[in-house]
Amino acid sequence: MANRYHHAKHMKRKRKMLKQLKTLVGRVYRDIERQLDNQSDAVKAAFKETLAKTQRILNQQTQDKSKLYSFHAPEVECIAKGKVHKRYEFGVKVGITVTNKSNFVLGARSFPGNPYDGHTLESCLEQAEILSGIRAKEVFVDLGYRGIEVPNVTIYKARQKRGVNTRRLKQALKRRNAIEPIIGHLKNDGLLGRNYLKGEMGDALHAILCGAGHNIRLILRRLRIFWSYFWQSLSRLWGAFSSEQFLLAP
Repeated sequence: MANRYHHAKHMKRKRKMLKQLKTLVGRVYRDIERQLDNQSDAVKAAFKETLAKTQRILNQQTQDKSKLYSFHAPEVECIAKGKVHKRYEFGVKVGITVTNKSNFVLGARSFPGNPYDGHTLESCLEQAEILSGIRAKEVFVDLGYRGIEVPNVTIYKARQKRGVNTRRLKQALKRRNAIEPIIGHLKNDGLLGRNYLKGEMGDALHAILCGAGHNIRLILRRLRIFWSYFWQSLSRLWGAFSSEQFLLAP
């Protein structure tokens, strides 16, 4: 009900409901603590993690930095998007590396702790080099990577004018925007927006699997497009071969 009141802008009712929920959780928490005094160490160890999370939820305030957003996934962070329709997202940050022309995903790495975008660039390039076997010489990124330098790699940022003096670089910098719909397809078609694997290792595996699924969908799409041309060419070759056999027959 608190979420419904918040959506309807009924903040007084929302605060009242949250206070009621907090009171009920605190009562149950204190009751379990009292009953655990007479239990064995094994039972206390079994409840230790759950009680620690509950106490963290009861003690956290609105302005705290390290808040617990999900009881079953403590690694979830609040990521500020800066968009009008969606100011925040709750989850784990994922860095996506794609090719500049064919839109193939070369790397997808999760970053727990919500680090600054620029600090994830070198790790993304390292993963892309491990998976593809080729070290990138030029990288095209958005404005979130300002102030970052990587050895032996030329970094071009969105809206950059200095140093972009050839037609190839201008076209490649425009192609950087193509990663935005790729991220949208990964979230919706590739199910990157909802992870059902547990823990930080589950987040990393889920990101890799979503990137692999995106590449497989691209390959299947190209096969469907060129299959008709391939079938027509094969039919023409078979027709020519059959007519030649017919003419050479005694």
